[in-house]
Amino acid sequence: MGATLTIKGHLAQRLETLAKTTHTSKSSLATQALEEFLTVQEWHIQAIKEGISAADRGDIVSHKEALAELKKNIY
Repeated sequence: MGATLTIKGHLAQRLETLAKTTHTSKSSLATQALEEFLTVQEWHIQAIKEGISAADRGDIVSHKEALAELKKNIY
């Protein structure tokens, strides 16, 4: 499946400069950037879902307990 993106202005200039500097196509750079962005976003969404599931199960600690644990590990 293919897609067409319109990249304008300063972002297009940055992409052009990076492509020339690295001798890489703009398409390859855009694909790599999109892959990295999607990976981070998918991870973030999964982490949120896991946190919600943990909270629904009651698998949480109080704010006071969390601070105590942080202080124990920092000091």
